[in-house]
Amino acid sequence: MSEFSQQRLESRIAEIISTLIVTGQIKNHNLSTFTSVTEVRLAEDNANATVFVSSLLSDGSLDKSVNALNSAAPFIQSRIAKNLRTKNTPHLVFKADKSYREAERINGIIDTLMKDIDE
Repeated sequence: MSEFSQQRLESRIAEIISTLIVTGQIKNHNLSTFTSVTEVRLAEDNANATVFVSSLLSDGSLDKSVNALNSAAPFIQSRIAKNLRTKNTPHLVFKADKSYREAERINGIIDTLMKDIDE
């Protein structure tokens, strides 16, 4: 599969999962609607996909949402299969993406250093 086709498929998978989360089609009380898909990494053979999700809520809420998504993975895979109509649907694994929080922490450190330099 070409790199462009794989990127398009990753994008489409992220879109479908995001829609399922926002519309509340995934019935799990631990899944926050503030959870968003940040990246999908599809294996070269399209057999597996790692889906990174983030949330503006606490890390505990993000971890609960990741667990809820992993438990709902078969349902999500079936919805992806219906929407994509590809020969094979990738096996999904959800992981927390905490890069946003890390970036905020680093920006805070830089801001503090810049204030110290200005003084």
